[in-house]
Amino acid sequence: MEIRRMKNSDWPRVAEIYQQGMDTGFATFEKEVPSFEVWDAAHLQVGRLVAIVGDSIVGWAALSPVSSRCVYGGVAEVSVYIGQGNRGQGVGKMLMQQLIEESEKAGLWTLQSGIFPENKGSVELHLKKGFRFIGKRERVGKRDNVWKDNLLFERRSAVVGMD
Repeated sequence: MEIRRMKNSDWPRVAEIYQQGMDTGFATFEKEVPSFEVWDAAHLQVGRLVAIVGDSIVGWAALSPVSSRCVYGGVAEVSVYIGQGNRGQGVGKMLMQQLIEESEKAGLWTLQSGIFPENKGSVELHLKKGFRFIGKRERVGKRDNVWKDNLLFERRSAVVGMD
C-alpha cells in the first residue's frame, strides 16, 4: 500500500468512497457528495491523502479548519474514509499516521474528530492513534430524521505547540 498526496484528478474515486461512507448512515451528517470546488474550499491544502493498492485508490484522508479565527489556526478536523471492500485492513491506520505526521510538519497542534457512536471502527482507529475521548454532544443533529449523538476526540501533538 502506498500513501500519497491527493491530486485533483483523484476526485471521482475520492467522491465515490465518500458516498460509500455516507451510505453507511454513520460516517457523516452529509447525504450528498459536494462538487470538487465546494469540497476543495472546505479543506486545508495540507493533509490531503489517498491510499493506493495496485492502481486503485482505496481510502482518503483530509483536514478541515475548525474556525476562521486565527487563534484556532493550529487546530483541524480529521476526515478518514475507506472504500467499502477495504475496511478493517489497516488502510485507515496508515492514512491516519501520515495525516498526523503531515499535520505536525505544517504546525498543527490539535487534531479533532466528531464520530457517531455506531462507527466503532473509527472510534477504535482514533484511540489507537493517540486520540482521547473528550465528550459527547447529545442529539446534536438529525440524519434521516433521527437524532444523532457525536463523540468528540482530540489528539494533541507532542512536538507542536509545546512552547
